[in-house]
Amino acid sequence: MVNLNIFSPFHLGDYILPNRIIMAPMTRLRANSDGTPTELMGTYYAQRATAGLIITEATMISPLSHGYMNCPGIYNDKQTEGWKLVVEKVHQQQGKIFLQLWHSGRISHPALLNGELPIAPSEISAVGHLHTPIGKVSLETPRALDIKEIPLIVEQFYQASVNALNAGFDGVELHGAFGYLIDQFLQDSSNKRTDEYGGSIANRSRFLLEIVEAVRGVWGDKKVGIKLSPSNTFYGISDSNPVNLFSYILNVLNDYNLAYIHLMEPSDIDLATGNVITSVLDTFKNFYNGTIITNGGYDKSKANDVISSEKADLVSFGRPFIANPDLVTRLEISASLNETDGKTIYGQGTNNAEHGYTDYPFLT
Repeated sequence: MVNLNIFSPFHLGDYILPNRIIMAPMTRLRANSDGTPTELMGTYYAQRATAGLIITEATMISPLSHGYMNCPGIYNDKQTEGWKLVVEKVHQQQGKIFLQLWHSGRISHPALLNGELPIAPSEISAVGHLHTPIGKVSLETPRALDIKEIPLIVEQFYQASVNALNAGFDGVELHGAFGYLIDQFLQDSSNKRTDEYGGSIANRSRFLLEIVEAVRGVWGDKKVGIKLSPSNTFYGISDSNPVNLFSYILNVLNDYNLAYIHLMEPSDIDLATGNVITSVLDTFKNFYNGTIITNGGYDKSKANDVISSEKADLVSFGRPFIANPDLVTRLEISASLNETDGKTIYGQGTNNAEHGYTDYPFLT
């Protein structure tokens, strides 16, 4: 029997990943104000190209999916060209990179949407605040989508997928987690619709599955992943029966020949609520037959354990990749890790755009 670990190669569809260490999608907010990726973003991702696979930060599929200042988009030609340069830099370093497609839904504000209300499955406000051009604001009650508008959003996911293909990405990941629009349709605290997109688990899953169908129509087999967070409580999201909901979703997704499912473990904040599934992987791994990426505060030892036990196929690392562009090497030789500067995780941080972004040191 082969002793698998995070440094073992992995076949992901047509791709052979050199290791099982995945760079998790992380919001960094370094794009231009119009959502165009910058040359510096290309440097940032290329620095981390030794990861088995990079998954980009959440990327807007439309103007109404704008949830944060300086987040990137891929809904117009200029943004697509910006991402093309990023992808080229990663490929020059022999890396693989998937784009994460994202709609923020109710996690937005009129100040980010040219005065328009955010959209959501139902007129239920999320819990929390956002930084906007007019300062820090509370989340407002969104506008419920008319049923005739839903196919238009599915079409936006489709077009963003076409743009991602044209930009040269190796695949895409759908952001179905953390209380954003897809998750808002899935979970019954945010979805009170009485039409075919609300009520039963099958109806609440319909939006996600229509998007999966559309995006797979662009990418085909083994090129589309989905991120899910059954224990997430971000922005006040929850479901009355998450085990039934997400086991149903995973069972149905077995039919779509996806690249992977990306399962998020609960954070300390989630666990503090005392009302979440404490081990997402153990609860749901047997419902899905394909590739599973697990994420949740893994270090080298825990990651090797979960791979060698074959509970998951790949492990994604988030914050360690921020401060350690050469994380794979550091893990391989058990070197110490750079500490992350919490003040520069989001946005420019200082007038020096590189600070806390592309200036973390490599091993010498």
